[in-house]
Amino acid sequence: MQIKLYQLRKENNVSQERLADIIGKSSVSYRNKELGRIDFSSSEMFKIANFFHKSISEIFIDNTSQNVK
Repeated sequence: MQIKLYQLRKENNVSQERLADIIGKSSVSYRNKELGRIDFSSSEMFKIANFFHKSISEIFIDNTSQNVK
């Protein structure tokens, strides 16, 4: 699941339908992408990042660190 994208969308009161329209996909297709069932293409990530005025890495890269032993 795209947790950062979900949180950003909720914080900004943006519907899945709105983002689906921005990337040119159906709401069902967008939902599957947000849930992680289908990957976003690089152009879709760019459009979403541009919409939120964020970098792709801020939205789509998991920056949580884990200790490796």
